[in-house]
Amino acid sequence: MTQNRLINEKSPYLLQHAHNPMDWYPWSEEAFERARNDDKPIFLSIGYATCHWCHVMEKESFEDEEAADYLNETFVCIKVDREERPDIDAVYMAVCQMLTGSGGWPLTIFMTPDKIPFFGGTYIPKQNRFGRPGLIDLCRNVKRLWETERDKVLTSASSISGNLGKIFSFHSGGALDETVFDDAFAQFEKIYDARFGGFGSAPKFPTPHQLLFLLRYHHRTGKKQPLEMVKKTLSAMRLGGIWDHVGYGFHRYSTDKHWLVPHFEKMLYDQALLAQAYLETFQITQDRFFSDTAREIFSYVLRDMTSEAGGFFSAEDADSEGEEGKFYVWTTTEAEKILGTDASAWRRIFNMEEEGNFLDEASGRKTGTNILHLGQSLSRWADETGAKETELKEQWDNTRRKLFEVRKKRIHPLKDDKVLTNWNGLMIAALSMGARILNDPEYTVIAEKSAEFILQNMMDEKGRLLHRFRDGEVAIPATAEDYAFFTHGLLELYGTTFNPSYLESAIQFTDIMISDFWDTEAGGFFLTDKTATDLPIRPKELYDGAIPSANSISLFNLLRLSRLTGDPKWENLANELAEAFSGTVKTQPTAFTYFLMGYDFAMSEGHSPSNTINASTATG
Repeated sequence: MTQNRLINEKSPYLLQHAHNPMDWYPWSEEAFERARNDDKPIFLSIGYATCHWCHVMEKESFEDEEAADYLNETFVCIKVDREERPDIDAVYMAVCQMLTGSGGWPLTIFMTPDKIPFFGGTYIPKQNRFGRPGLIDLCRNVKRLWETERDKVLTSASSISGNLGKIFSFHSGGALDETVFDDAFAQFEKIYDARFGGFGSAPKFPTPHQLLFLLRYHHRTGKKQPLEMVKKTLSAMRLGGIWDHVGYGFHRYSTDKHWLVPHFEKMLYDQALLAQAYLETFQITQDRFFSDTAREIFSYVLRDMTSEAGGFFSAEDADSEGEEGKFYVWTTTEAEKILGTDASAWRRIFNMEEEGNFLDEASGRKTGTNILHLGQSLSRWADETGAKETELKEQWDNTRRKLFEVRKKRIHPLKDDKVLTNWNGLMIAALSMGARILNDPEYTVIAEKSAEFILQNMMDEKGRLLHRFRDGEVAIPATAEDYAFFTHGLLELYGTTFNPSYLESAIQFTDIMISDFWDTEAGGFFLTDKTATDLPIRPKELYDGAIPSANSISLFNLLRLSRLTGDPKWENLANELAEAFSGTVKTQPTAFTYFLMGYDFAMSEGHSPSNTINASTATG
């Protein structure tokens, strides 16, 4: 079996491609030097280890000798793990969205040896499909253009290069006021799905920071509707197929509007942020449905996503044995064999069908397998069947254990066991909150162990954070996300333990972040530090996508440090940060909900009498 340069990498995603017939390079100066010397453009492919469509493109093209030959002949080919290098992903995903209006993974970029893109897309099939060119035809066209009409390619690249600076530009609109909260809520009202919960139609993503904002809007205004929107959404997700009813934890997102059919990968950041949403909803409602869900999320993470040393792993794959979801779905025959006389009742409760309820995404046909999902809560099933709720829940727990023991013997999906500082920070924060809200000291112990793992293993000799740990190797300079998210975790941990060392570390990392990442001209934090030189532009992010941006979480961090230390310098900087982005936030506030949470915190408890974040009104 052949191997390429990726065999020397630590990333599970890059190692997945180490035996492709592709002449892959990791992102390195060696690759760009080769492109310049061979006078070839770059084929850049960005993805992650647990990405279903990344697997599809690999099987169709990167493992295919014919497609690989075309790619190797036309390009110098570079493979990047977006989780290891979120900065590279940020730049070229923004380019793709600018060129196509959408994005996703795998991300496919054609660019010059000087790293300037001239084509962007996502998944591309090997052959032409539905009038769109496939990868082989694209290679032919690029090769012809590069060799005979290069001026067209360079003109396109030059045009994109001229717009790179605009991609990460934000504008100030003066101080924000309370109307931004009302505007955000009005936008959520318009897209809220009152029948199934969530926002918009298919596909549906959890986006827990939107729910966290709505909880704060409920608290701020006293309106019941935002709380009901959160309760409906969290309940529908927990009862749907996006939740793993047998092993716990949430899958990445639902492909339909009903929360039934997920993409089955499980991401650490989803578990952390969703745990926080369920915990805060429990705080408001005192409904144990929400606290139980948070506990079950933690059970999954501690069982399957935690290293012995204390770090949290990144993700679990959607696919096993080459099929998406195979590890998680059940036939009715399996259920009858495992559960015996109890099978018919649980088949009804969990909506299992003989022909299956899991539809193949490509063909739309039923697969004969079932995703377990509840049409209603077990308490309602108890009412309907005349059983006692406690007895039905106990019966389900016994049934779940039987299914779990059988499932354990299946071939498991790949676990991406790298430890990332940023995502660990989110999980530390969630566990610290869980310890306080659920009065469970076990979560404190686990959060402290993870924090100590990072403090002992993921810093360089100058005290700066590093991004990734795997297989005994720590590497990759930290991004602003690492500093912001880990500081967030430390502040939550301090709020649980009152151990001053965590507050001291939070201050230390925030000082480094200001020194190394702050934009002294326009305000806000760049994603990369001031020494980074391997990208054509320093990205700066504000949009709160699958995870909040570093700038959004930093706004919160700075304000909390101001409260905890009494030092006004933190709130002064928070004011600069808020004003740097205020105009952009006003245009589409639902895209910046974690940022709005920070702003809401600034206005809480009468701290800012003018109802704006403004240094002149800051108190000590």
